[in-house]
Amino acid sequence: MSYDTIIIGAGFAGLGAAVGLKRDTDRSFLVLERGGDVGGTWRDNRYPGAACDVPSHLYSFSWHPNPDWSRVFAPQPEILDYLRGIVDHHGLGEHLRFGSEVVEVRWDGAEERWLVRTTHDEFHCAVVIVAVGHLSEPRTPAIQGLDGFGGPVFHSAAWDDEVDLAGRRVGVVGSGASAVQVVPGIADDVAGLVVFQRSAPYVTPRPDRAYTEAEKRTFRRLPDTMAAEREEFFWANEERYAQRRRILPLLERTADEALRHLRRQIPDPGLVERLTPDHTLGCKRVLKSDDYYPTFNLPHVRLETSGIARAVEDGVVTEDGTVHPLDVIVMCTGFEATDLPIAHRVFGRDGLALSEHWSDGMRAYATTAVHGFPNLWMINGPNTGLGHNSSVYMTEVQIDHIMGALTHMASSGTGVLEVTSKAETEFADHVDRLSQGTVWLDGSCSSWYVDPRSGRLTTLWPDSAYRYRQTNAGFDPTAYARVSEAAR
Repeated sequence: MSYDTIIIGAGFAGLGAAVGLKRDTDRSFLVLERGGDVGGTWRDNRYPGAACDVPSHLYSFSWHPNPDWSRVFAPQPEILDYLRGIVDHHGLGEHLRFGSEVVEVRWDGAEERWLVRTTHDEFHCAVVIVAVGHLSEPRTPAIQGLDGFGGPVFHSAAWDDEVDLAGRRVGVVGSGASAVQVVPGIADDVAGLVVFQRSAPYVTPRPDRAYTEAEKRTFRRLPDTMAAEREEFFWANEERYAQRRRILPLLERTADEALRHLRRQIPDPGLVERLTPDHTLGCKRVLKSDDYYPTFNLPHVRLETSGIARAVEDGVVTEDGTVHPLDVIVMCTGFEATDLPIAHRVFGRDGLALSEHWSDGMRAYATTAVHGFPNLWMINGPNTGLGHNSSVYMTEVQIDHIMGALTHMASSGTGVLEVTSKAETEFADHVDRLSQGTVWLDGSCSSWYVDPRSGRLTTLWPDSAYRYRQTNAGFDPTAYARVSEAAR
């Protein structure tokens, strides 16, 4: 089967790209999705308490506003329904192929086409858009003896709905963005809860509230009010970027806010000390929650800061020798973000694996195009994450860049485009320079933002979101060449 364009992934990025193709081009296209529904991370992360920590009117596409968000921070089911609504509104259903996990993407130089193999079919196409994101593959730590644990073990991104937690002793491994939602989400149901914390996060207040029916009516009647709401949230978040540049007064102000939030909610000084971060604010993700800290005041909830040494049949043993009896273990341990699994399945010009091209860390021109991989663009790949604003905004920028490339191909009659080695290297060097002096590299912590192989910041954009659009939205044909010229 042959199409002009294949999109891999049907989350925000994939659906946004599909709308772009339908709106701006006459290309035939197919969206391949390994799951049974759209939504990506918002389909998979359905754990108790799952919600967005970016305001709803900002965590949505500017071209598809939603006047009916129930709250400032939307819960997971609403976000999933929003994405399903995009499919219906823009007529994408006929372009979706579910249950199609991509196992290989290989460039055919003779035909100047991509071969895309899934678990069921093979497709040929001129263009591939990889839209799987960097938070799609759960990461589970290698805990000695975990295979011998007698109860259920599952990741927060693969929640086991068949496991009833009521009256059971549960261990939550991790204290990051998922954990601060899971812990209060299950605490009232379980008999006992132990949170295994490796590094205390900064947690700030979450100014959530329900939108009134009057506000929603206003959003429906006057769409400009939604745009204004989005704009206000955007610029309020942009102010937070300055903290990441290690501007100390701003860092100290927010750190003080987080620590006051902690002390207000936890009366036990010893517990406050163990929940106090030991790294620079922003070095790891700053979290928002009003109910995470109070959960530790419950008599059946404990915080454990000694690392897990091994699992046994009926629990885990921490490094201090304490045995923690458990019935269920929930992993809130993040994702494979720096070494993307899809990169091991994509083979470009000369048969080079994308993972090999990225052996010292991910890099891409305009965060979207990779040298050696003609007619292939990525969304939510290298240097597209944010620690302060909306990833959907970044996705829109990348879609604009890709649509610009496809428009150029159509108008110029160019069949194959590949970013030059020079353009990719210069862009990567620019990103590396921007990264210097940020809290991500100089904030006294290790995080998934930085690739351990090279020490480079490869997952986050080290500048403001506004500057990201200025830098990357436009398509510049001088950075690209035909395959025969791309090595120059």
